[in-house]
Amino acid sequence: MSDEAIARTQWEVEVADEAATAALAFDLVALLKAADLVTLTGDLGSGKTTFARALLRAATGCSWLEAPSPTFTLMQTYEGRDYRIVHADLYRVESERELAELGWEEATEDALTLVEWPERAPCLFGGDRLDVHLRFVAPERGNARKITLTGYGAFASRLAAFTTVREFLRKAGWYDAERAFLRGDASSRAYETLQRANGERAILMISPPRPDGPPIRFGKSYSAIARLAENVRPFVALADGLRARGLSAPRILASDLETGLLIIEDLGRERVVDDKGPIVERYLEAVCVLAHLHAQNLPDVLPIEGADAYHIPPYDLDALLIEVELLVEWYVGHIAHQPITSGARATFVNLWRHALIEITTAQPTWTLRDYHSPNLLWLNDRDGLARIGILDFQDCVMGHPAYDVVSLLQDARVTLPDELEIKLLGHYARLRRDGDATFDMARLARTYAILGAQRATKVLGIFARLAKRDHKPEYLTHLPRVEAYLKKGLRHPALADVKGWYETNLPHLFRAAT
Repeated sequence: MSDEAIARTQWEVEVADEAATAALAFDLVALLKAADLVTLTGDLGSGKTTFARALLRAATGCSWLEAPSPTFTLMQTYEGRDYRIVHADLYRVESERELAELGWEEATEDALTLVEWPERAPCLFGGDRLDVHLRFVAPERGNARKITLTGYGAFASRLAAFTTVREFLRKAGWYDAERAFLRGDASSRAYETLQRANGERAILMISPPRPDGPPIRFGKSYSAIARLAENVRPFVALADGLRARGLSAPRILASDLETGLLIIEDLGRERVVDDKGPIVERYLEAVCVLAHLHAQNLPDVLPIEGADAYHIPPYDLDALLIEVELLVEWYVGHIAHQPITSGARATFVNLWRHALIEITTAQPTWTLRDYHSPNLLWLNDRDGLARIGILDFQDCVMGHPAYDVVSLLQDARVTLPDELEIKLLGHYARLRRDGDATFDMARLARTYAILGAQRATKVLGIFARLAKRDHKPEYLTHLPRVEAYLKKGLRHPALADVKGWYETNLPHLFRAAT
């Protein structure tokens, strides 16, 4: 297919010197992966090899790598951190036949390939690729260059996303900040650290609007039924709302709501757990945060500066049920390898519907939904409740207060000893009773068990899906812990009928360990 017939994205940037050229190459590495093709074009001496050398240093992690121009050897191969890299200079090549005789296809298979002078073998270098064209700005500008990046085919959308981030950083005043990948999570979000030359730090949150999935029920997608955030507006609204109530959510330093880019306050890396497990003092404070929130009459509509107000959705019966169904969709077949009939599935849903009805009729509050150790930080330089830094609350719904208590005390990634779980649950109950003499502790125990079993059921399905569909097998290591939480919740008399279904259809859960 000719270049004229495929998608194309182009971006031009001017760099002042060789160091700026190298900085751009370093940034571009985040855009690249195995089997990609990068063509380097421009006049002799325009900086193609300089650009390639900087890119090679970034991709290999070796800042001292010399990476000489392969003008005479034609090809040099390097081992990158995640893939092989082939750097080729075709200046002396007369035809594609020469490359075939050198074993070009075998040498570049599954490798990131950087090609200088691709025009020497034009038939080999069409289609999906990133072209980097360098040219001089003006004789009096010395080492200044104009670099035009063109993404062809599949590279067009990737380059568009890359340039959107760069322009966002420029407008926000963080363009020259040093960037480093921080983490991704189980969603499509990614995070980078930003650090200015003066030491100022922030976090770049990259969370593009999530395209709606296929309709699965009522003409709606799973994310719509489960009330999952589909853009960054909920994060911005809840961050402001939590801070207005004296809690430590990140300040929003810059935002582009349309593209899903935020620069947020860096709350640090100190967690509420250490290598030995939960740090009791910090968990007690995290429980206090929940009691503080749940004692308030919280609104379901929050303002967003410069945008329409955000309406927090209800954690309704449809959302709770679509979550438990993940167990039969993913865990039962892929992990337990138990056959299940359509009748058994219908019974499962009906039993859970009956068990969860009372949950949806309670007075709702902000249910942050992911209030657990990966998303909680310890801010030792702050006081009281503000010492708990809160992250990842964009899926907040108006739901039962016990849900976030379960999220914290039955953490899928961290084991709390039973005695600590009981101590923390009692601490929460006492704080609620101190503020409201009518607070029903027996009802808390009942809803805690029901939502504990609901959440464990959902998480088993999610972790199985992450392992099987998304090729993230590391989540399987947490299944025994979550299975234990499920069995713990099912012991409550309120779930006797639901427990019967699990005993019949997932008997392995109840077999004694040998």
